[in-house]
Amino acid sequence: VRLVESGGGLVQPGESLRLSCAASGFTFSSYYMRWYRQAPGKERELVATISSAGDSTNYVDSVKGRFTIARDNAKNTVYLQMNSLKPEDTAVYYCNRPGGYWGQGTQVTVSS
Repeated sequence: VRLVESGGGLVQPGESLRLSCAASGFTFSSYYMRWYRQAPGKERELVATISSAGDSTNYVDSVKGRFTIARDNAKNTVYLQMNSLKPEDTAVYYCNRPGGYWGQGTQVTVSS
C-alpha cells in the first residue's frame, strides 16, 4: 500500500488549494478514504471521509461548506478541495486508508 499526497503550499487567507492523494498497491475502489490534519502541538484530526463509491461524504464541522472531498476511482486518487482557507487550517494534511495506512503528509500554511 502506498499513499502519496501533493498539492500543499503557502497561501493567503481566503485563497484555495487542492490536495491530491495518489494510491497504489491495493484495490482503491474497495475502500473508503479519509483526510486528516495535524497542526503543531495538536493531535491529528479527522477532516473528511468519502465512501468507496464516492457517493457519501462527511466533514468535521470546522471545514463544512469550505472543503470538498472527492475521488476518481479510475485514477486511484482522492482529492481535498479547500476553499476560503483560514490561518487555523494550517497543518500537515494526511491521506488515510483503513487498516492504518498513511501517506507522508503535505504541508498547508495559511498566512498573510
